[in-house]
Amino acid sequence: MLSAAAVLSLDGPLANHVPGFAPRAAQQAMAEAVESVMVERSTLICEAGTGTGKTFAYLVPALLSAKKVIISTGTKTLQDQLYHRDLPVVRKTLDMPVDVALLKGRANYVCLHRLALTESEGRLAARSEASDLQRILSWSRRTRSGDIAEVDELAEDAALWPLVTSTTDNCLGQECDRFSDCFVLKARRAAQEADVVVINHHLLLADMALKEEGFGELLPSADAFIIDEAHQLPEIAAQFFGISVSSRQMLELARDAVTEYSREAGDMGGFATLAQRLEKAVLDTRLSMGTAGRRGAWQELIADSAVNAGLNQIQASLTELRSTLEQAAERGKGLQQCWQRSEMLAERLALFQQAPADEQVQWFETYTRSFSLHLTPLQVGTVFQSHRQRFQAGWIFTSATLAVGDDFSHFAAGLGVEDARSAQWESPFDFKRNALLYIPNGLPLPAASQYTAEVVKAALPVLEASGGRAFLLFTSHRALQEAAGLLKGRIDFPLLVQGTAPRRELLHRFRSLGNAVLLGTSSFWEGVDVRGPALSLVIIDKLPFASPGEPVLQARLESLRRRGGEPFRDYQLPQAVIALKQGVGRLIRDSKDRGVLMLCDPRLMSKSYGRTFLRSLPPMTHSRDLTEVEHFFAEEAAALAAVDQPLATSEGLAP
Repeated sequence: MLSAAAVLSLDGPLANHVPGFAPRAAQQAMAEAVESVMVERSTLICEAGTGTGKTFAYLVPALLSAKKVIISTGTKTLQDQLYHRDLPVVRKTLDMPVDVALLKGRANYVCLHRLALTESEGRLAARSEASDLQRILSWSRRTRSGDIAEVDELAEDAALWPLVTSTTDNCLGQECDRFSDCFVLKARRAAQEADVVVINHHLLLADMALKEEGFGELLPSADAFIIDEAHQLPEIAAQFFGISVSSRQMLELARDAVTEYSREAGDMGGFATLAQRLEKAVLDTRLSMGTAGRRGAWQELIADSAVNAGLNQIQASLTELRSTLEQAAERGKGLQQCWQRSEMLAERLALFQQAPADEQVQWFETYTRSFSLHLTPLQVGTVFQSHRQRFQAGWIFTSATLAVGDDFSHFAAGLGVEDARSAQWESPFDFKRNALLYIPNGLPLPAASQYTAEVVKAALPVLEASGGRAFLLFTSHRALQEAAGLLKGRIDFPLLVQGTAPRRELLHRFRSLGNAVLLGTSSFWEGVDVRGPALSLVIIDKLPFASPGEPVLQARLESLRRRGGEPFRDYQLPQAVIALKQGVGRLIRDSKDRGVLMLCDPRLMSKSYGRTFLRSLPPMTHSRDLTEVEHFFAEEAAALAAVDQPLATSEGLAP
């Protein structure tokens, strides 16, 4: 049998059968390393720059191994790409009868029971949801997977989805009248039987902790774990190993309790009144919390007497409803489950009435119509490592952004991984020839009140030179909205702003228009792939240091100080470097791409730590001269005109 490196070589089957595939030495080296780790059941942390082809570098040895392999991703976009595009290509090329499966969290599958309940109740918030419901009903009769991603017409965050999908709280399990048709159950069974399973980080952590969102039987059978987009895992682990309670959970409990009461205990009184009390207490408390978008420490919240009174009223209303549900629980599975949910919510709320344990932080977050309370561990390495050691398997952690310079210690420490070897492969793209780093002169420090206005002013001539075709990436929503207002009417290119449409639609419009300017924050810094001349300029407003007012960050930094660490050096700087590398990675996505990266933050040149950022970026030519930027784009325009190249190019099959 061929080795993984041989499969990826010039004479290998991929080069012979996959259009657009080009052998790469770094890809072959990574495949050899992955193959070795899978045989040895050891651990590898590796960074593979854009264009290395890391996806094929781990898929080929995974399929050749004849082992049970779990591949975990940070985003549904990559999860779908692996399962629907890349895995079929490799499997077909190798001509191997490998069973593969895709498994997502239960909220990604339509629940036929809850869909029928929503249809029968007819209680929808808006008239437009009625037509959306009919669309889902029609699709549900013909889908084989039940994956809601198949319904392109509805946004992922549409208000209707929580009504027709299930959670661990409201799933009826074997008592459900549609249990035999359950899409979640079918997906789980397929995953158990498959050789290669594509999951996401949330499911990985759920199964590691034996929480019900997973099913505790998939991971023990695995011989190897490949963690792609691994840079996201420490933060997701901190969220997952913590505890949270949300207003949505409480409102869903109130609604479901009334529904189950009418189905299973119609002769008992009081349900509607008790549910309404809980709903009112939750909504009143949300109003008392003020504007949306607040993230703060718990002490800040309970210092407000109105909020404190509201939380006490929620607990009292929940206690009343819980008592009545306990009496009715024997009437049916639905009421029994509502009672169990009320117990869980009451227990979680009670945690916020006492001081947190050491190395934990309590905090809150507000949204437009809801809020959530969180209890988050400050260190997850010990917990993650204790779970990981239960599985005697090979572990590969990979991403395009894991190292600070050539140092992986920040990532490894975050997950408590001490037994790993590391490797780093730079992008094969010619950044020196095809990219220019422009750091404008004369900008004030980011703390200045006029900073965003000055960034926009500096960006205008660059946008003119590029002919649009730009991403403007911001570190805050406030700066994004200010810049959007300043750019409106001042550029002759289509202006696309995050939040005005779903991300997928904005990206489709950006690619189609060919000369658009797109403004985005964190969700556009990574996982976005626009190849060809449609994206030739990336402007980043400032170095992406996390907000010092962020409650979890504050607590982590204080914990570091107590343990003798240096917060800026040990945490803030490495985190910001990795985040910047993600944003920069949007620019050059293909060997033929050319573009300008404009980094506006003057601290790159004035602060000693600026060198750490610059050393972590691809080897681009640096300039502080606008005329060099204009010359770069003039050369690009001439080259495009010479070949009469269209503004949009396809991605091709190579990863």
